[in-house]
Amino acid sequence: MRVLLTGSSGWLGRFLAPMLREAGHVVTGLDVAPSADTDVVGSVADRALVDRVFGDHGIEAVIHGGALHKPDIVRYPAQAFIDVNASGTQNLLEAARIAGHDRFVFTSTTSLMITQAIRDERAAEAIWLDETSGPLAPRNIYGVTKLAAEHLCRLAHLEHGLSCAVLRTARFFPEEDDTHRDLSGENMKANEFLNRRLTVEDAARAHLLALEKAPAIGFGTYVLSAPTPFSRADCAELKADAPAVIARHFPDAEALYARRGWKLPRSIGRVYDASLAEREWGFRCETDFAAILAALHEGRDLPFAHDADYVSPKERIGVA
Repeated sequence: MRVLLTGSSGWLGRFLAPMLREAGHVVTGLDVAPSADTDVVGSVADRALVDRVFGDHGIEAVIHGGALHKPDIVRYPAQAFIDVNASGTQNLLEAARIAGHDRFVFTSTTSLMITQAIRDERAAEAIWLDETSGPLAPRNIYGVTKLAAEHLCRLAHLEHGLSCAVLRTARFFPEEDDTHRDLSGENMKANEFLNRRLTVEDAARAHLLALEKAPAIGFGTYVLSAPTPFSRADCAELKADAPAVIARHFPDAEALYARRGWKLPRSIGRVYDASLAEREWGFRCETDFAAILAALHEGRDLPFAHDADYVSPKERIGVA
């Protein structure tokens, strides 16, 4: 297929574009920043540009990964999020409808599921989060606009029959967390594979499979995260004594962490359940917490990316 990939210069795009090509697709990359994987430099907020790209490149399907993200809140006004994340998504959906497409894959975020109360971990036990969680009350303009974009996808399916797979990805960014400083980046990322992270490679693989499966899905929203070893029955103890729960699943975790000077989480306040994607269309992340421990045990490189100095391409050139 001739696939339009938005966000082609970003962290996900640099992994997804080659996978699409290896699968036999012809990829047209669209991004505000130039890169080896970007054929058209511009914004999805520009409807005329979107229409030209569809016409010039004969686009047959869309993977919409381009967006302003949570760290961008300190750099851009709220209107920019509305223009890019909401209006930009509608521009693509409308162009896809006019072109007669049968599939559209939208990169969403688990961030929109996190209320301020969940963020502050006010509950007495860990919050179990899956596609049925709600009511949804995003705590910032990023989450609000991504949720709005999800609903635009839903309407495109209901009103026009466009098959849309909405992928709520957990964390896969390579840089340091912009709110926590109590652990080293690698230690924190490793911990998050227990409950709220996946590799960028797994995120890309999920998008590739969703592109194939979208017509059969019709419309569906899916949490994407490494498979958690925990169950709902663990939630109270995870909040009170996470190491005890971890030890039952991974008896060697504490010793392996100690060799590296790392710390296990003392308390876990939320857990993402990504099992629906596996049940409905067969996707399961290849890298999980067991893979992290195996790398530590064998002295291999960690199976995830960490780059404390990573800067998104759009920031390097200073455009939204």
